[in-house]
Parts: sequence; C-alpha cells; structure tokens
Amino acid sequence: MKILISSHFFHPNVGGIEEVGLVLANEFLLAGHEIRVVTTTSESGDAIFPFEIIRRPSIPQLLELVRWSDVFVHNNISLRAWWPLTLIRRPWVIAHHTWIARTDSCLDLRNRFKHFLTRFATNIAVSKWIASHLTVPSVIIGSPYRDELFQRDRLTTRHRDLIFVGRLVRDKGVDILISALWLLRERNLRPSLTIVGNGPELTELRRMVDRFQLADRVAFVGTQTGKALVELLNGHRVIVVPSRWQEPFGLVALEGVACGCRAIVAECGGLLEAAGPLAVAFEHERGAALAAAIEHTLKEQFDWENYWRLAEEHLKRYRAKEVANRYLEVLKNVCAEGAE
Repeated sequence: MKILISSHFFHPNVGGIEEVGLVLANEFLLAGHEIRVVTTTSESGDAIFPFEIIRRPSIPQLLELVRWSDVFVHNNISLRAWWPLTLIRRPWVIAHHTWIARTDSCLDLRNRFKHFLTRFATNIAVSKWIASHLTVPSVIIGSPYRDELFQRDRLTTRHRDLIFVGRLVRDKGVDILISALWLLRERNLRPSLTIVGNGPELTELRRMVDRFQLADRVAFVGTQTGKALVELLNGHRVIVVPSRWQEPFGLVALEGVACGCRAIVAECGGLLEAAGPLAVAFEHERGAALAAAIEHTLKEQFDWENYWRLAEEHLKRYRAKEVANRYLEVLKNVCAEGAE
C-alpha cells in the first residue's frame, strides 16, 4: 500500500503524537509499504528518516500526495489536510489521539464540523476513554511504545524512588506531586523525586520545592530523550503521572512500566489503560490521595519479579509491530472496501 500520513506535529518536536507517528511510519515501512508523511512542523533537525517527509506542503503538493496514496491516515483529524479528499476519492482513516473539543471541553463550530466529518472516515481510538467521546463507532488500538528502546535493565540498581516525565505545564499536575511530597515530609517520609522535562512552570515549581524545603530530595534534570531517558527510568522504582488533564492514553506511563517502574497514575482518562492492571490509582487532583498512594507503594512488601512478569504480558499488546499490524489490518480492509 501507498500510505500517506498526516501528522500536524512531527519530529523533531517532542511529544506523544510525534513519537507514535514516527513509530507507525517506521513499522509500516518495515512491513513493505510505501510511506510519506505530511506535517506542519517546519524544522527538520539533524535526523535522517527512511521515508519522505513533506513539511508545510503547498496546495498542489498536497493534492499530488493524496492522488499518489492508496489510503490517507490522519493522526488526529486535520482540516488543513482533509480538503483534498473532496476532490480526490481515497479511503480515509482517522486515528484519534485526543478528543475533538476545545481545552475547556466545549464544542465550537470548528469542532462540530470535525465530528461531522468523522462520519466519512474509518475511526481508530487510542483508548476506551477516547472512543466514548466520539460520535461514531471506532476501533480501539492503544498507542505503541518503542520496545526496542524502552526496556528494563536487569543489572541496574533502582537507587531513587519517584520519577516524573513530561512538560512542565499546569495540566501535568507536577505541583500536586510536590504538594504530596510536602505532606509526606510532615509524616517523616522523604522519598526522592526526579523531574524530567521543561516548560513554563519550571520557575514556579522550583520556588515551590524551596518553599516546602524539599530541595535536597527533588532533582530537576531538564528534557531527556532516547537512551538517557531510559537510563533514568531504570534507576527509579516508581513513575508518577499526576495529570490534571484527562490524558487520552498516557504513553509515558507505558514507557515507565516498560523500563521496570511501578506506575502511580491519576484515576482519569486513559491512564489506567496505558499503565496496566497493576498500576496504583489515586483520586484525580487530590494531593492527599497521591501522598497516600506514594506511601503505600513505597512501604508495601512487593514481589517485583512477579510484577515484571505480569507487566510483560501487558506490554505485549503495545509493542510497535503488534500495534502497527492492527493498524495495517484496518487500512487493508478500508482499501479493499474502496476497491469494491
């Protein structure tokens, strides 16, 4: 198949949808298909990709790319990339990595139009949570993680307690996590925390750490990717995902579990689907509940070997090749239906 992928954000941007788009494109290529990617991300960085990336295509370019394709796949619906399908008939698949709504959950005219257009596509949802917010039926296929990279190092000593990985914005709830550490300090429990990431909340979070006298227990290490991130994850016992935002899936939780961490996640969105049945959930946006979850997790007598065995079973369904094969099954079916 000739597969055209539209991804509004793509590498070198760092984020979940960028990572998923890259993983799927690579796996589709390895499976013997021709791949081209269109994106509005203009910077190319230094990376060399085994498939063509067309950044900010012109109108004639986009028309020609759709004409070239056998199937057009959107990583989230894009009105900028949708319109050629009104002129050139091709099977259309939308992979929904988030819900179609404004950040305040309201539907404006633009999002109502997007919901209307989903009727003319085959729809994939990354979690049951996202599927429940669509107005059309969808196939549920969780996001893939880079299983060749995110792996447990059996020889590493997990010398630190907690790790957070993500953008330092209010939606990610890092302040809730720091507040939970302050509550634990009052109970004479002082776990270590590594904060991986950057963002507009960094300065305020540093002030918060100083104000709560936690500077000796909290380390800010900036944005980390690739092997450096894997090494960090393998050095920690627990990954914490305290998001305020209703995470559509929670790829970072899955990556943490793949590196051998236990997961403590907010009980909202698709986080529990990503983190697996052995994740520890706490009540959304409640620092006291998070503190209790951390205390329980760090103090309990835990069978790590059994956990890692069960985690492997959970991870199997999200390995890159497995997820790509499920996508390809959908794409082949829509292409066959289009040929009838």
